[in-house]
Amino acid sequence: MAKRKAAGTPRIRTAYGINVGTKIRVADNSGAKIIQVIAVAGYRGRLNRYPKATVGDMVIASVKKGSAKMRRTIVRAIIVRQKRPYQRENGEMIAFEDNAVVIVNPQGDPRSNEAKGPVAREAVSRWPRIGTIASTVV
Repeated sequence: MAKRKAAGTPRIRTAYGINVGTKIRVADNSGAKIIQVIAVAGYRGRLNRYPKATVGDMVIASVKKGSAKMRRTIVRAIIVRQKRPYQRENGEMIAFEDNAVVIVNPQGDPRSNEAKGPVAREAVSRWPRIGTIASTVV
């Protein structure tokens, strides 16, 4: 018998570009500037392997730089850009100039009302609410 796929939003397999410990720029106006990844939500890997994430994945992070209210808090964020090239389903390779995230609540709704810079199409297809605050979707 064939295995059934899990219900929910489909996850497209892309090259992992973000590891635990990576410091990432925040691409929204939530008050945070730089965050450091401390975990990947929903990551199930091998024992002692560092969790890794790609565009469209939710990460749990600590705010390192930003407003006094946001600093030293634990937040959830969606990766919207990554430097490491990855291949889309149609075969084209995509790479951005920097790594960037948008801070969200645990349900995946953005905390801010504007995302600066381009946002990957893979992140918008998985988290449609991010597409409403994005200035450009690539």
